[in-house]
Amino acid sequence: MTRTAVLNVVGLTRGLIGAHTPRLKAFLDRGHSALIDPAFPAVTCTAQSDYVTGRRPTDHGIVANGWYHRELAEVQFWKQSNHVVTAPKVWDALRAELPGFTCAKLFWWYNMYSTADWSVTPRPMYPADGRKFFDIYTWPYDLRPALKGALGEFPFAGFWGPAAGVKSPQGEPDCVSRWIASAAKWIEEKHSPTLSLVYLPHLDYNLQRLGPNHPAIPEDLRRIDAIVGDLLDFFAKRGVQPIVLSEYGITPVDTPIHLNREFRQRGWLTVKEELGLELLDAGNSKVFAVADHQVAHIYVNDRSLLGAVKDLLGRTSGVAEVWDAAEKAAHGLTHTRAGDLIALSKENAWFTYYYWLDDAKAPDFARCVDIHRKPGYDPVELFLDPKIPAVKLRIIWRLLQKKLGFRMLMDVIPLDASLVKGSHGIRPQSRDDWPLLIAPVPLPQAELASTDVYDVIRDAVRR
Repeated sequence: MTRTAVLNVVGLTRGLIGAHTPRLKAFLDRGHSALIDPAFPAVTCTAQSDYVTGRRPTDHGIVANGWYHRELAEVQFWKQSNHVVTAPKVWDALRAELPGFTCAKLFWWYNMYSTADWSVTPRPMYPADGRKFFDIYTWPYDLRPALKGALGEFPFAGFWGPAAGVKSPQGEPDCVSRWIASAAKWIEEKHSPTLSLVYLPHLDYNLQRLGPNHPAIPEDLRRIDAIVGDLLDFFAKRGVQPIVLSEYGITPVDTPIHLNREFRQRGWLTVKEELGLELLDAGNSKVFAVADHQVAHIYVNDRSLLGAVKDLLGRTSGVAEVWDAAEKAAHGLTHTRAGDLIALSKENAWFTYYYWLDDAKAPDFARCVDIHRKPGYDPVELFLDPKIPAVKLRIIWRLLQKKLGFRMLMDVIPLDASLVKGSHGIRPQSRDDWPLLIAPVPLPQAELASTDVYDVIRDAVRR
């Protein structure tokens, strides 16, 4: 068997490789590459699950980054248990076949309670008094103090939110990807895994925040190129073959679509008022959307409205396609977790989760980085509210309140979806915007299905 490291450079496309990425370009030029026909939806959890199982959501169950749990009547995003991925993983197949095989899984999703030998994933601590402490979860448990002792605390604030991808008191713009890369090297030096899965998210932030055509993107490309280049050299010296891949490409957007507001105005979506603010009551709603970038799962609790909902979606500005059962089956999305209908945006558009009609009634978590309470994905969390005077002073004040032991709300996120300039989820029209895979060995074809990545990883290790 051949020891292998898979470097997941989020957002990387062939169109981004060039003068600003000399290390990646050299690796591309001397190796073999293939475009990846994106997973559907082309989002982190689904793409990674396609890659590590070789199956579609019909089989592995990961229909998006989050979905409506019908039995709980709750929308939940970014859950971490590997048990929700209901198909065998590539590391399990390799372990059964190759004596002595081991796997390290660094920040790939669904990393808690997986059968990988070493796991590291972001996981805050939540004491009963309402505080939140940034931290990581590892398996084995003793990996956590060892890693933090060697590398320092994980720069969690740079992993997501307004500090991600920018210079801040939490660190340099690329602090998270550098920390993960250092962790991958530390684990390689201590344990020498047969397969290392390494997640490098740096490009993801400003490609969404600013858009791929913004003049700041070349600096992001140079930063991730340096990180990847360093890892390529490191693994090469240790006889580990590298594979570089990505999950999706990010394209420019300028049109947010507020489906839940459309449903509410027709009396289909129900909200309940708590402390003067509005919460989505999914269980009592006739229709609602779970938005995830450029794809929305539409749950129709009142089946008599199915035709009317599909007709409305087809007439909604920015919506490109609406899928029902037949299209879901054709695209590998026949699963009870999926919406009754699936809406796809046009390439310049994306879906918000917003359901309130008056910003004064927005729930308190709407103005916070709160990925678990929001009933949909919210890229506006990458911004500080430009309407708040001296917003950074407010952050300092909130942090002081927290340090003094007071309850506080880090309410600095805007409610302006027009700020977002990049998104993903659908298959981009240009193949230059598709994800890609680069390897030092020949690949089976020039275009791979997302499920083919499983075979590429398996075969690379089996060589």
